Amino acid sequence: MFASLSDNLQNTFKKIRGHGKLTEKNITDAMREVRMALLEADVEFSVAKTFIANVKERALGETVLKSVSPGQQIVKIFQDEMAALLGVDAEGLDLNPPARILMVGLNGAGKTTTSAKLALHLRKEGRRPLLVACDLMRPAAIDQLATLGKQIDVPVYTPDPNEKDVLKVAKDALKWIENQNGTVTIFDTAGRQEIDNELVAELKKLRDFLDPKETLLVADSATGQQAVSVAQHFEEAIGITGIVLTKLDGDARGGAALSMRSVTQKPIKFAGVGEKMSELEAFDPERVAGRILGMGDIVGLVERASEAFDEKEAMKMAKKLKKSSFDFNDFLDQMKMMKKMGGLTDIMGMIPGLAGKMPANMDVDEKRLKHTEAIILSMTPKERTRPEIIKASRRKRIAGGSGTTVTQVNSLLKQFGQMRKMMKNKGKMSQMMKQMGGGGGKGGMGGFPGGKMPF
Repeated sequence: MFASLSDNLQNTFKKIRGHGKLTEKNITDAMREVRMALLEADVEFSVAKTFIANVKERALGETVLKSVSPGQQIVKIFQDEMAALLGVDAEGLDLNPPARILMVGLNGAGKTTTSAKLALHLRKEGRRPLLVACDLMRPAAIDQLATLGKQIDVPVYTPDPNEKDVLKVAKDALKWIENQNGTVTIFDTAGRQEIDNELVAELKKLRDFLDPKETLLVADSATGQQAVSVAQHFEEAIGITGIVLTKLDGDARGGAALSMRSVTQKPIKFAGVGEKMSELEAFDPERVAGRILGMGDIVGLVERASEAFDEKEAMKMAKKLKKSSFDFNDFLDQMKMMKKMGGLTDIMGMIPGLAGKMPANMDVDEKRLKHTEAIILSMTPKERTRPEIIKASRRKRIAGGSGTTVTQVNSLLKQFGQMRKMMKNKGKMSQMMKQMGGGGGKGGMGGFPGGKMPF
């Protein structure tokens, strides 16, 4: 997420911090680099131009130029302006009754999946969501929403597969809603490959009939400036109250997120950060700005952890770590919990100190993570508890069973052994935690060979 933009900005900040005293020339040179980084990230030209002008005006102020740490001051200005560009404050949904949410967007943006994700998000907040299938154009769209609704335990209104009148579907759905115990209803609508008169007319009819509190545009962030253009067209054609950006986890550039608020003057309310139903996050401009600038997002990390981790299991694990009885069964449990929280690269990017530095210091390879899991699952229960018994013949069997090589099995066992030794050595463990908090240093992840963790 925002990887290339974040890396480019980090390089610029490094140069700025390298100057004991800043001059107008230093700042102008830095702004030129930032402008290029924003344009490379597919940020709309006028948005990038305005952003640079605002940062430069504040950076050239007397307070910054005469500051003891001007570099830090400029980074703070960047964070403020970036948050302002993204919308200053997080904006929630209007869920006053009758709470109706109309989901709109083009085909392929992920409307149906996002509708279900939003329903799950609202259910976790203690609300009682309902889903209504109004996409009569895409084959299997109704079945898809019904399947997702069952998966997340949310009631779904499904019209007759041969029905072609979307207004009739909406009217029948409202009667169905009266007999449900719901507090908010999400209407999934049809899309097209591009905005056309037929789509606009259909959505206007639905909007006028339902009078929704929210009309949310679901936009694919990976399409960059095209997504910004789509947002403009939807706003002009039917009027939207907010945006949900999908596939943000796979968008290394981030141009759509940075341009949309400024161009449409509509808030980004949610972001899809993965394929799982639980991977929809409320969009918080200040926290996202911190992640783009390599400052991490500790609040977001805690929120993810609280959902993924079981308190009793965590206490049990803490006792095991204290007694140094940590084995491969425990390691497998930790991996499963980490997977619940999302991609490992993304998680590390949320940790202050590691954010912005992590790619250089640490080998975070999701494929390697899968290989590690396969190796552990190929061990017998006894081998997982007592890794020291895994000799040559056992290693060969484990490699064959996991589809890996003996070298990979040897590497995992060696690194796991080093990790267990470190846990027994309180001094080294303390040093590792210190290094993690301070960004890693030369050794990467606190003394693991080559900065690699044992997966």
